[in-house]
Amino acid sequence: MERHFEHELEELKERLLWMANLSENAVHQAVQSVFEKDEKLASRVLEEEKNINDLQLEIDDRVMQLLATQAPMAVDLRFILSASRINNDLERIGDQAVNIAQSALRILRHPQVKPYVDLPRMSELAEGMVRDSINALVRRDADLAKSVLVRDDEVDHLRDQIFRELLTYMMENSAVVFPAFELILITKNLERIGDHATNIAEDVIYMVAGRDVRHLASDRR
Repeated sequence: MERHFEHELEELKERLLWMANLSENAVHQAVQSVFEKDEKLASRVLEEEKNINDLQLEIDDRVMQLLATQAPMAVDLRFILSASRINNDLERIGDQAVNIAQSALRILRHPQVKPYVDLPRMSELAEGMVRDSINALVRRDADLAKSVLVRDDEVDHLRDQIFRELLTYMMENSAVVFPAFELILITKNLERIGDHATNIAEDVIYMVAGRDVRHLASDRR
């Protein structure tokens, strides 16, 4: 029975990591479709959304089965509860990637508002937060997870900076209002991706250390 339980836990971890891989790839492809003006790449993100949604349901089912049949304790229970929350955040990251891809398809119909400078920096930062939050999960590395929490403020700062700049462009030239607004939406989605990566990092800290650091500023330093 114990060996079966361990096998089920390992399978849950493997499916969660696959979910993370799909979500991370979706974000990268969506962002690149904006920068490269690549309609096919954006469309691919939309087509692959179903795979992420299906996997979310599978992981939820695995979590429920483990909780209902195995009565896990201590560390194992923390992992299963964290897996459930992380699964939800990964699905939401996939949703944000879809939103970015949809904006990319709409932006393609318009001239580029301005050279992309801060937006690539913001996307690189958000993608790195997702990647490191998952690496922290795999390695059970609370310090790496804490480094993700710190970067959330950097993402927020870039969001505000890009928003102010785009608002100036919109006020000076009404012809760029539509594509500039889409870029604002992309910026907002990247900020949300950073938020979900932060949630994952907080769950990793809970899983490893048994400490709930949500809303605790001291644990972000």
